[in-house]
Amino acid sequence: MVVTVLERLMERLKQIGITDVFGVPGDFSFALNDAVDNDPDIRWVGCCNELNAAYAADGYARIKGRAALCTTYGVGELSALCGVAGAYTEHLPVIHLVGMPGVSTQRARRIVHHTLGTGEFDAYADMTKPVVAASAVLTAENAACQIERVLEAALTRNRPVYLAIPQDHADAPLAGEPVCVPEAPQSDPEILAAAIEAIAEKVDAAGSAVVLAGYLIARLGLRPLATDLLARTGLPFATMFMDKTALDETLPGYVGLYDGRIMNPEVRDFVEGCDCVLNLGALWSDFNTGAFTAKIDSRRMVAVMQHEVRVGHATFREVEMRDVLTGLARVLSPKPGGAVPRPKGLGEPKGGPDEAITPDYLYPRWEKFLREGDIVVAETGTVSMGLGFARMPAGAEFFNQTLWGAIGWATPAAFGAAMAAPDRRTLLFTGEGSHQMTVQELGQFGRYGLKPIVFCLNNDGYLIERLLCKDPMSSYNDLAPWNYTQLPAAFGMPDWYTAKVTTNRELEEALSKAESCGTGAYVEVVMDRMAASPLAQKLGESIKTLYGNK
Repeated sequence: MVVTVLERLMERLKQIGITDVFGVPGDFSFALNDAVDNDPDIRWVGCCNELNAAYAADGYARIKGRAALCTTYGVGELSALCGVAGAYTEHLPVIHLVGMPGVSTQRARRIVHHTLGTGEFDAYADMTKPVVAASAVLTAENAACQIERVLEAALTRNRPVYLAIPQDHADAPLAGEPVCVPEAPQSDPEILAAAIEAIAEKVDAAGSAVVLAGYLIARLGLRPLATDLLARTGLPFATMFMDKTALDETLPGYVGLYDGRIMNPEVRDFVEGCDCVLNLGALWSDFNTGAFTAKIDSRRMVAVMQHEVRVGHATFREVEMRDVLTGLARVLSPKPGGAVPRPKGLGEPKGGPDEAITPDYLYPRWEKFLREGDIVVAETGTVSMGLGFARMPAGAEFFNQTLWGAIGWATPAAFGAAMAAPDRRTLLFTGEGSHQMTVQELGQFGRYGLKPIVFCLNNDGYLIERLLCKDPMSSYNDLAPWNYTQLPAAFGMPDWYTAKVTTNRELEEALSKAESCGTGAYVEVVMDRMAASPLAQKLGESIKTLYGNK
């Protein structure tokens, strides 16, 4: 049977679990668009623009473990590039499919639309290379091999990849069978044994030890292994901001969020006072470490990352995190439990019913609103910081974009997450500045019958930027004053429950109705221009000092 380039690609996408493709159509990508649309086992999920589609794929991959994105050549793929880069920082396998001009057009160096007018056609693929694990331009001659190579890179390295298909090769028959199916990375047995032995010696010799549960645990599907390791050893664990809910926060041994010198002094003193810190996939970035105020002696640190282990100053490469966790669960001795901090959460809301909403009331009240199994998507900025220390219920997952930090990410990411798990409750917490950047994707919730609860925090401008810049009242932090509660109707959801709240009593009424309305809900929460959570305030001061913005 003759198999074409696109037929093989669709077959392999389905085999690795792709059932939805986010994107925006375009003339150079019509062959791809049609292949998805005509396949009964894959759904085309149209988005308002390519950037939003990339963010939606990011959110989807956080739930399903992988996602696919489809754009046209040039203008489409470059619009998506920021979102692809964000997925790269978060270790998310997003398979970016790009329809491009035909090989015959490229060889003739024709000046066609979506190009730079130079007759060159490889510029955009080159621009993508820093933010993908692998890339290829598929032709009839190379597709059998290159599809395997690139998809394998996505799944083993947990990063985005790039596959471009020239128009005149999409329906061309493959020139041969797959001949270069790469194997998944394997741990070197001797190095693995040495690494496990070194870790075991370090942990067993320590009078006290703690685990930092990092985001890679979730990205690599290793939650069961990590949970088993903690259960067998009795080790306590903390998370950092980027890693929130990497492991369930209701598990025994959870001590809370570690954020260096910024917040939670009890957790800080405990973590930094332990003789051994076992870091399972956490990243030592500025926002994750409280502006680099986390102080852990490298000689007391064990870092188990995706493909390597560091024990003090020694590095063991060619070892896979999955194998290390499996081995440690067999050899680590149970660690006698000492006094450990107990996670506190945000406490009780503070304020009277008719008082204006403040952070002291809002964030503790939002914490109480969360349910088991919720998907919580919190926008980069003060909203996610306000919820960072909220205690998450069993099975609930908290997502933000700590490292890449692109404001506008959360609205389409929440849509993608809701598409991945429509049976779970999706909560979107966003600021109005971020919301304005990608608000069009709000309409997709209604289009696909999803019923999220959206909270738009309106504090009259870019609050996170006001906290970081020299003059908080600079005009560049101002925004157009929108009528936010009219957005659902404008985007096709006139039946959604909407409310604008300014007092604690109004907030309570809105929360009650949002839970019971049976439709999507949209609540605009109005607070003072400079009203920020303690974490946002303290981190803002630390970041200003760190980067010389004072």
